[in-house]
Amino acid sequence: MDIAQRADQAGRQANSSEWMDHAVRAGLIAYGVVHLLIGWLALQLALGDREGSPSSSGALQQLAEQPFGQVLVWLVAVGMFLLVVWRLLEAALGHQDQDGADKIRKRASSAGKAVLYGAIGVSAIRVATGSGSSGGSGSSGGKSGTDSTTAKLMDLPAGQAIVVVVGLAIIGYGVYQIAKAWTDKFAKELDPEGKSGQSGSAYLLFGKVGYVAKGIAVGIVGALFVYAGFTHEADKSGGLDQALYEVLDQPFGPVLLGAIAIGIGCFGLFCFARARHLSR
Repeated sequence: MDIAQRADQAGRQANSSEWMDHAVRAGLIAYGVVHLLIGWLALQLALGDREGSPSSSGALQQLAEQPFGQVLVWLVAVGMFLLVVWRLLEAALGHQDQDGADKIRKRASSAGKAVLYGAIGVSAIRVATGSGSSGGSGSSGGKSGTDSTTAKLMDLPAGQAIVVVVGLAIIGYGVYQIAKAWTDKFAKELDPEGKSGQSGSAYLLFGKVGYVAKGIAVGIVGALFVYAGFTHEADKSGGLDQALYEVLDQPFGPVLLGAIAIGIGCFGLFCFARARHLSR
């Protein structure tokens, strides 16, 4: 057996090991905490408090301000990077039960999730070390970071088209989240015990509501990118915080934003349920 085969075998054993289950559970708890805090900040925004930023960085900043906050933020960072390891192993070696295009698509999805978890982990490190902030507050919604990235993309050849495509891809991901809720596909993320009895019914409700809320929020983020690409205005793009501010400014905005906030909180609770009844 050559080195490549040994490395492949070791990776498969690591991905299916009991310690990886524990690592994933720890990461899901951290991910759930982040979403509960985002939901809380979004709910405060719906009630008229514009001080916090309803985003992952804003949630981490809020966590850092609590007793033992820095320790908790470091724990979130560790949890997120454990999820990165899991998803990278999936991207490289997982989904063996799939063939052809399905395997490529699922491995690409795992790689994308690794990037998402890694971004939250890096944000946690920045907040824990004092080099990051909540990403802005108030009516601006903390847009500068996304603006600069979008502006750089627009400076590339066919930059506007690239921003539009990025936006459409984000919208597609949001639609997928809603479809996942509609078809109950997310239920596969719980073991049989996690789907049975009254507690199982509650977990499934958290998942359905949570995935719909996440899908709507992500879809709005994508729409902002598409609009920015068509208008060549980088400041029209934004992350989750700006998307939620856009919801707030619509008719019945506080009510709509409150519903999305509760949904994002439900997703956090579903992450806890998934950590307890992991199926992967």
